[in-house]
Amino acid sequence: MTYMFCKHRVHDFEQWHRVFVSHAEGQKKAVLHLLYLFREANDPNLVIYLFKVDNINSAKAFTETPDASRAG
Repeated sequence: MTYMFCKHRVHDFEQWHRVFVSHAEGQKKAVLHLLYLFREANDPNLVIYLFKVDNINSAKAFTETPDASRAG
């Protein structure tokens, strides 16, 4: 089983989250399954999330799209 662990600081969590959620269909097409989404307790703009990855090539392609990069 393969996982993709992501950790990064966002400018505004609420704005980032709206964009992140809007990518649900793209994540599904890339065969990414969101398992966890966390926010750092002391820094709510630090987000950590974990996807289960069914196809590493599809996952890599998705993360390289302009839409995916806008979520960060």
